[in-house]
Amino acid sequence: MAFRRYRALPQGEVTVEEFRAWLGQFDGDGDGRISREELQRALRSLNLWFAWWRARAGVRAADANRDGAVDGDDEVRRLFAFAQRHLHVKIAELGASYY
Repeated sequence: MAFRRYRALPQGEVTVEEFRAWLGQFDGDGDGRISREELQRALRSLNLWFAWWRARAGVRAADANRDGAVDGDDEVRRLFAFAQRHLHVKIAELGASYY
């Protein structure tokens, strides 16, 4: 098994674009969607406890069409809101359209 090095989430307040770019590096199959397993890998990179549980909760909160993955702008915005509320990620507010 090869080890892959991921870019860390920037410290402090991040923009939506920075968060999206950071999350995109965990899209292992390159389909443009974030599955529960890919989100779990992202959360593990932050050394969060119970990453599997938080990933499951994050996908449930964001996945409006219930296809098991976060895809599309609306679902990504929902994931941003989840990250702010439950993961204490500080995302710079760029307008009300993101929340």
